[in-house]
Amino acid sequence: MEIRYAVPSDLNGLLNLLKDNHINSIPEEEKKNGFITTNITKEQLYSLMENEKGITVAVNDSNHVIGFALAGSWNFWQSWPLFTYMIEHLESFKLNDQILTVENSYQYGPVCIDKQYRNTGIFEKLFSFSLKSMADHYPYMITFINQVNPRSYAAHTKKAKMTESGTFDWNNNHYWLMAIQTK
Repeated sequence: MEIRYAVPSDLNGLLNLLKDNHINSIPEEEKKNGFITTNITKEQLYSLMENEKGITVAVNDSNHVIGFALAGSWNFWQSWPLFTYMIEHLESFKLNDQILTVENSYQYGPVCIDKQYRNTGIFEKLFSFSLKSMADHYPYMITFINQVNPRSYAAHTKKAKMTESGTFDWNNNHYWLMAIQTK
């Protein structure tokens, strides 16, 4: 297994993993194991990969994508309504008494691991690589977690050591806003 920046040949694998783990694709009984809510196109993934170096992938020995973490500037994410909402309210959140802003933070996520590779340490490796990849540009990483996704919350608080900086509601969903220093 290797953790690295994504390359164009990874795009189809990324899209397949996104589709297979999207909230609209998985049965209700499997949602307790985690899910993704963000819709993103191949063109948007390519832009994130090329312009922001914002896609970290885990690949198996056959170079097949088995996990990923997305990260990008707020400028990249602003075309999605949820992220626009977050941008508008970001400065109401703090980490270590520091107000979080679009200038001092970036958005991390979604992150996803293929089912057969979960609980193997890949999440921690993806998270660490992604965190370090943006550390020279931003002092804070931010993500949000739907409160009906306790698996993600546990992974980000226990394994990634992120701090809950508050909660917010959007589109009839309740979210935790999580943050961590990049260095």
